[in-house]
Amino acid sequence: MKKRKIASALLAALLIVIAAAGCTSGKKEETSTTPNAGTGGQKETVTLTALLDNNATFPYSKDWPIWKWIQEKTGVTLNVQTPSGKLSDTLNLVMASANLPDLMYMSSRRDSNKYGDQGALENILDHVDQMPNLKKWMEQYPEEAKAALSADGKMYMFPNQGFGETNRMIWLYREDVFKKNGLQPPKTYEELHQVLKKLKQQYPDSYPLSMRFGQIPDEMYANLTTNFDTGTDVYYDFDDNKWKFGPTEDNYKKMVEMWHTFYEEGLIPPDFLSIQTKQWQDVMSTGQSFVTIDYISRVDFFNNAMRKDNPEYSLQFMAPPAGLPGMKQLNPYFHYLEGGLTVASSSKHKDEIMKYMDFFYSEDGRNLSSWGKEGETYTVENGEKKFKPEYTDVTEMRKQTGLQTSGTYTWIDFNAHLSLFSDDLKKAYEEAAKYDPPAMQPKPAFTDAENEVLSVTGQAVKKYREENFSKFVLGTRKLSEWDKYVEEINGLGVQKLIDTYTAAQQRVEQAKLENK
Repeated sequence: MKKRKIASALLAALLIVIAAAGCTSGKKEETSTTPNAGTGGQKETVTLTALLDNNATFPYSKDWPIWKWIQEKTGVTLNVQTPSGKLSDTLNLVMASANLPDLMYMSSRRDSNKYGDQGALENILDHVDQMPNLKKWMEQYPEEAKAALSADGKMYMFPNQGFGETNRMIWLYREDVFKKNGLQPPKTYEELHQVLKKLKQQYPDSYPLSMRFGQIPDEMYANLTTNFDTGTDVYYDFDDNKWKFGPTEDNYKKMVEMWHTFYEEGLIPPDFLSIQTKQWQDVMSTGQSFVTIDYISRVDFFNNAMRKDNPEYSLQFMAPPAGLPGMKQLNPYFHYLEGGLTVASSSKHKDEIMKYMDFFYSEDGRNLSSWGKEGETYTVENGEKKFKPEYTDVTEMRKQTGLQTSGTYTWIDFNAHLSLFSDDLKKAYEEAAKYDPPAMQPKPAFTDAENEVLSVTGQAVKKYREENFSKFVLGTRKLSEWDKYVEEINGLGVQKLIDTYTAAQQRVEQAKLENK
């Protein structure tokens, strides 16, 4: 119960904001072009302009059938433009113009909050009385809903849920190598230490544990600190109900000590902090490393490629080792999505947009966004949906249909993706969910002044933490100097960062008083 107190408080605050928005927005006269989303009957077509992101793997196509299916359900057609280069650059140009598209995809809530604060984006909560599906959805997914709020309690981006499952980061191990050598997956770091030493003895030229630390350092730090019940930076402790700073805690020190041991004994590559994707792929595919951390989709990535020449190759999910006996085995909470659709405040079709977007928070909208259209992309057998036989790969399915591409979803049934995965990857998803933390870390929005603190003080602290993690692990700085390091990093403004997060979080709770 203690761990859920903050989520309950935040949900209560959010629902009061919603109720206030519904009471003050007033009734709006519907035009003859209002889409009749998800209710059946005759629908008149509305055309909305949209700036959507593009993906090189499945580039936008106006001929994707998803657009036809959406139009059939909502009466809305999108006139889409995509960025010629980076989305952020195109957004800057669009915002500088006087002609904003009705809908705009943004890859981060920091961008939507920035442009919203400037007056360029509509506050979605002002229209929630027109959106019964979204209101119900926010009650079902309070953490995702409150994460979409700006510093002043507004919502400039439509929240997402489901698709973030692809972002899971997990421990992986060579099951075939472990079985061959009579080894069991470790449950603690000390067991991991012993397993790695045995693998090193059996394969002297190997570095049993490897990861692409240099490519995605933030994700790697989060996995390591979560194993030791601490944080990479400022983090929320659900047991104590307050913000803390991980890199000065005793558990963080114990984590550093263990990784120093791994380095000293040659159990990890000497350049493990700078290894990029290509190097990491090479060592994992050539029998030079047997344990790693990466995105869950790597199960199929390696197995599908390697089994062509080595049928016994088996990279599988490994339960995260607890840093110390008595600690819980947990993975970090990465399965959320930052990006989403926003609405231009200058749009002349706000009512139509809100009813259109509300469709995507209905079960009908979720089904369409996830599976497509029955008979065309999927069938139902014994009450279960199955993609038609011509769809055997998620990427190809998206490329051919437009399903689950930018601007076509907010709420996803991830079982659609799972249905196209291998048995190994399906099992990995099932097992990974057992090691989720109690809740997603709070993601409060910050004011301009707070963002300045995070940019200046936060970056200075982060740089110093990274430098000293490297020094302690590699042995260029002795762990006997830990207390001095703590004093030094605290002097850079750690408490200021904690206070900034605390103040931002308190604003959500105070919204309950401001909107009575």
